[in-house]
Amino acid sequence: MIRAPNASSIYRPDLFRGKVAIVTGGGTGIGRCIAHELASLGCSVVIAARNEERLLAAAETIRSQVDAAGRDLKDVIHPIVCDIRKEEQVNNLVDETLAKYKRIDFLVNNAGGQFRAPIEKVNLKGWEAIMRTNLNGTFMVTKKAYHAYMKEHGGRIVNIILVIDKGYPLMAHSGAARAAIENLSKSLSVEWAASGITLNCVAPGIILSSGVDNYEGGAEQFHVAARGATAAKRVGSVEEVSASVLYYLSPAGAYVTGDTMHVDGGWHLLGPLLEIPAHENNPPYGTVGSKL
Repeated sequence: MIRAPNASSIYRPDLFRGKVAIVTGGGTGIGRCIAHELASLGCSVVIAARNEERLLAAAETIRSQVDAAGRDLKDVIHPIVCDIRKEEQVNNLVDETLAKYKRIDFLVNNAGGQFRAPIEKVNLKGWEAIMRTNLNGTFMVTKKAYHAYMKEHGGRIVNIILVIDKGYPLMAHSGAARAAIENLSKSLSVEWAASGITLNCVAPGIILSSGVDNYEGGAEQFHVAARGATAAKRVGSVEEVSASVLYYLSPAGAYVTGDTMHVDGGWHLLGPLLEIPAHENNPPYGTVGSKL
């Protein structure tokens, strides 16, 4: 099991006082850490996820660990059950947030999911499930937040993707969805610039979060993979991802839009985690070897 992230932050305690954020996938892992850090810096945070039990537990934990500084604890973190694949629930998420807080300054699209499989074993149902959860969900939440508030008031949007610079072997379906999100972010950073909206992406690498329990080998396999595939020779922490997201949300990130930040210890420079076995299945055209 992975421990819960701590509430420490490199940012000043009142940096986001008076601001309101929505963090999807906020009940566990990276999303929970982002919500926790935002709340500790004065932001009121709506966390959204499908699993109500985990969502409520995350809200209670964050409330117990954050200095409310005069705020009602129920205003510090507000959980809303939401399946981002369903438009009516997305609409409710944004509408309920505005009804309670009257504003949405930040949107962090963290919710998503993937499963490991070679593409020849991914059927249409599996492909569409990944697209609905990652791409369609991000599209619907982003568009609703834009029309409901940010079009007239501006805002910051950060999308959590994957390290897809060199493809994503064995999760090509998820890599395709996240690549689409990255392109969508770049496009909207131009289309919506006149509204005072910035859109950026954060691409986490091999991060030791609660999600590692879903993969064969668990945390130990993540450590082994990171030592072999990253320049940093270690895994990353959820706190490192959160701090990077908050940079884009902070005043320091005002002039940055359409960008992708890799929080991956240099993994994107070194290539995918897939060893190709020796083979002779790609015969050359022309002459190769010692004789010309």
